[in-house]
Amino acid sequence: MSSQDKSPDAFRTISEVAEDLDLPQHVLRFWETRFSQIKPLKRGGGRRYYRPDDVELLKGIRHLLYGEGYTIKGVQRILKEQGPRFVMQAWQEDIAQIQMEPVAVEAVSPVPETSPPPTPVHTDSGYGPHEKLPSGLLPDDAPDTETSSQSGGLNILGRLRGDKPAPNVPAGKASVTKEDIRRLQATLFELLECKRTLDQAR
Repeated sequence: MSSQDKSPDAFRTISEVAEDLDLPQHVLRFWETRFSQIKPLKRGGGRRYYRPDDVELLKGIRHLLYGEGYTIKGVQRILKEQGPRFVMQAWQEDIAQIQMEPVAVEAVSPVPETSPPPTPVHTDSGYGPHEKLPSGLLPDDAPDTETSSQSGGLNILGRLRGDKPAPNVPAGKASVTKEDIRRLQATLFELLECKRTLDQAR
């Protein structure tokens, strides 16, 4: 006769309890050494017979260990402070909660069909398609070549963009080295990142 055919008040062997809880028999024996509240009847040859309360307690311990993530010490503390009856009812209350969840979901009001406008997607540079860039970063904002040549300065931003040097400044005689350009580019990118961070903080 299998455990399912027995009366709820009937005693069960360790093999029947292990099958019912989907646990190896050695785990049940180990739990006996860790939880003194588990006291199956023992007969000749070391055979164990579990009362209905023993089975309910084992189910509660299994639920706390595997379902709730408690440690063995945690379950021992619960048994000591709350008592075996609390542990025996823990897994039953959890099942009742799961069975009532679909009802709670149905009672939730439907989500309106209209959804909020999508959040603008920023480009890799950190600026949106309609966000104004700092002055001096676009070709339209760059200083006039003729004016800069009259003042004797170099169009640094123009060089960063890859523009050709001004006619009156030969490329071979430029005083800005590749290392200077690399540092300026790194500084420019850091400034852009700082502005993006400040804009997000506003």
